[in-house]
Amino acid sequence: MRSGAADRVAAWRLRLLRMRVVAERRFPVITELIERLISGRLLDSATRLAAQAFLASIPLLFAVAAFAPQSVRLQLQDSLRVMFGLTGRTRGEFQQVLDPSGDGSLRETTGVIGLLVALGSATSFSRAMARVCEAAWKLPKAGTRIAAWRWVIWLIALVLVVFLQAPIRDGFGAGAFLGMPLYFLLSTGVWLWTQRLLLAGRIAWLPLLPGAVLAGAATTVLAIASGIYLPLAFNRALSEYGSLGLVLAMLSWLILLCAAITFAVTIGAVLAQEPPLDRYLSRKPPEQDRVPVGSA
Repeated sequence: MRSGAADRVAAWRLRLLRMRVVAERRFPVITELIERLISGRLLDSATRLAAQAFLASIPLLFAVAAFAPQSVRLQLQDSLRVMFGLTGRTRGEFQQVLDPSGDGSLRETTGVIGLLVALGSATSFSRAMARVCEAAWKLPKAGTRIAAWRWVIWLIALVLVVFLQAPIRDGFGAGAFLGMPLYFLLSTGVWLWTQRLLLAGRIAWLPLLPGAVLAGAATTVLAIASGIYLPLAFNRALSEYGSLGLVLAMLSWLILLCAAITFAVTIGAVLAQEPPLDRYLSRKPPEQDRVPVGSA
């Protein structure tokens, strides 16, 4: 009886193996996506990316509050209000950090050295984003000499995009009817350029387009949802747990945002490398440049 049970188990295993081979041959995109999703590495990468984004935003906010002119601080306040739907006490908490009527004491406390340290530490977010892009395309890390200036450029561009959130989402005065389509187009362009820049030009522009479109769509949907959900979540967290609750709510939103971006970039890379899109977009990266997922 034991021999018969063992034979049946072996037969089932062989049947499952054959089904997997057939599925990989007929549906390569689906099987590759499932393999990426069940590996568990995507959520880890998204969580690390969110943590680095949060740690980078704090010193940058203090740097802006200390050194930026009043008009810049007011513009940043307006953009943060639009991005997170800040109202009531939550808006007041952010205004305390970016108080345009400061007396210069924060600048004296921070100092130029503190500003440089803050900017340097903020590049950790750029490095984390570069690792996400490299893992999506199974590429090794780019050399520091090649990538270092790209981290800084990407961070500066990202700060500029954040500053322009309020006028973009308002359609430069035309309203959200024009603002959100404009936001989607801008997001798609930003994530297309982000992948090209942080991958050090190792992947052509066209294969990066699926990931950019998916990331643009994901961030646009989250931008619409954040205007509805975040004001309630932030105000509730602040009233129940104080400033710590606000921090936790912000980190939770960043994890969701970074997970959406990570999944979008990875799915876009799979779509560009597998049939049928691979014949229209590009060939796969050279085998000598490919590494296992998660090792980058």
